[in-house]
Amino acid sequence: MRPSPYFLLPVLAAQVLALTQPVQCLADVGLNAKPLAGAEVLIDGTRATLDDKWTYWEGPRFGSSLPIKWKLVNDPLNPGTALQSDDPAVTLGKYGVADIITKKEYRDFRLHIEFLVMNEAGNSGVYLQNRYEIQIQDGDATSHGMGAIINETSSPYYLYKGLRQWNSYDIVFRAARFKEGVRVEKALVTMYFNGVKIHANQEINQVWGGTNSGLDGGNDNGKGITDRPGGLKLQCEGHDVRFRNAWIKELSLEKPQTNFGRDN
Repeated sequence: MRPSPYFLLPVLAAQVLALTQPVQCLADVGLNAKPLAGAEVLIDGTRATLDDKWTYWEGPRFGSSLPIKWKLVNDPLNPGTALQSDDPAVTLGKYGVADIITKKEYRDFRLHIEFLVMNEAGNSGVYLQNRYEIQIQDGDATSHGMGAIINETSSPYYLYKGLRQWNSYDIVFRAARFKEGVRVEKALVTMYFNGVKIHANQEINQVWGGTNSGLDGGNDNGKGITDRPGGLKLQCEGHDVRFRNAWIKELSLEKPQTNFGRDN
């Protein structure tokens, strides 16, 4: 005797619930968010952490040399120091020459990072897995602009606090999934910009910017995503952009779900 399909409803409901429940509830987001238990601090304003956690990304356009030439400078608003994206090897607008990247590589993770743009048109970027850029671009409210998953979403520019003010990105990222070498699930990201959720379970299709932008940038015009982890990368494009309070926690996200809630 075949069972009634109604017996399957609780099972289906449980599966739907699993895919819609946040992967993390009550996470601290926004400026001055404290690291989660088990998180790794990446930027704390000290040279020791910079040298311990970071190196240069030696892509095809690399033109600097270790030790890292980025500067630790006084925070323009608060006590303490911040990391300045300034390297003598870089000319204005030429990314890939002196970008820095974490020595450790990641797949799924929760990231918090704070940034401040000092001058008009200031440009940098936060690269997830050294592939997918979350743009930092003063004055640009297009899909290539501030807070956008570059070229794939609109910019939530209205949340940007403006020049010489601290801003924050809070991100849960899930790497692309593969079966027998073929991508079967695209990378996903959920992101808060200054404490407001602006991307939720957003698929990321490709790497933009060519071979000088990061992993897989030269594979099939950025569409040839490969199954390998990558570091967190910060872009140096000849602009004065500063970073502080960056931390990351590795996750293992079995289901294609990155959505998470906040507690503040």
